[in-house]
Amino acid sequence: MNRSLAFFGAFNPPTSAHLSLARFAMERTGAEQVIFVPSRAAYIREDQGKDFAYSDEQRLTMLHTAAASRPWMRVYDGEIRQDEQPRTYTTLCRLRDEGLTASLLMGSDKLPELEKGWRHVREIAEEFGIVCLTRGSDECERMIREDPYLKTLAPYIRVLETPEETRNVSSTAVRQRVKQIREASEAIAEMVPTEIVPLVIV
Repeated sequence: MNRSLAFFGAFNPPTSAHLSLARFAMERTGAEQVIFVPSRAAYIREDQGKDFAYSDEQRLTMLHTAAASRPWMRVYDGEIRQDEQPRTYTTLCRLRDEGLTASLLMGSDKLPELEKGWRHVREIAEEFGIVCLTRGSDECERMIREDPYLKTLAPYIRVLETPEETRNVSSTAVRQRVKQIREASEAIAEMVPTEIVPLVIV
């Protein structure tokens, strides 16, 4: 079986940090590939409460485009194709059934959610293992050591201290800037003749 990392997320949109961190984790753990598993747009909007979500097809296209020049990157559309958002454990089991031994790759911002916000966490930890990437100023080792629940999972969690330049890059910041660009483009379009808009907005 190929040893892989399964990187779950909205990827709304995927950022350079997603790609850099995925490769960083792959190299540090000795994995052969990283499987990007985007969640459903409906889940991003309705359950996560995001103000905007690129469509399922848009995010798949973005990820496939990025993967085209990165042979270590694979895109799995199994969650997007479901009628309802599946559980992480279910997807990891499906990947295993396909011959892929994949550990869960996650950011440290998810650690506090594991006890009450996730299901089958112990099964994920014991059967697949967890690779945790430091986000922002999180002190992962301390978080795990001081939290009674996380402490029981400690033997199954590998923490990776990520490069400083990737810690504060986020999809949220990208979406905010895209919104600003769109609003500016609309304002400009109202102030110049229609036929020259493409010449003004380059």
